[in-house]
Amino acid sequence: VQLQASGGGLVQAGGSLRLSCAASGRTFSSYHMGWFRRAPGKEREFVAAINQSGGSTDCGDSVKGRFTISRDNIRNTLYLRMNSLKPEDTAVYYCAANQGFFTARRFSSAYDYWGQGTQVTVSS
Repeated sequence: VQLQASGGGLVQAGGSLRLSCAASGRTFSSYHMGWFRRAPGKEREFVAAINQSGGSTDCGDSVKGRFTISRDNIRNTLYLRMNSLKPEDTAVYYCAANQGFFTARRFSSAYDYWGQGTQVTVSS
């Protein structure tokens, strides 16, 4: 599966953005999907994950209550709605596809395919 992330940009603190990840290739609905991010000088961080059907989701502690992951298996697209953005949310955001177990959703090593990343910058 090929993944193309988009929707990043510059936003003021407290603002919102919606990231999208368009999938092509093998059947999108057969993959669990996730979002990760990497800030300058920091390790890659789990942001959110969603299972194949969209019935189960998980968010990292730093974004819980502010970010929402969703998917549209008809449009083959993954989304990340980000509200109440903070300067510490500044990072490159990556979408990824996992054809294994949803229980491993927080580990980047569980993901088999990655998008190219989209930059999110939150100004104070």
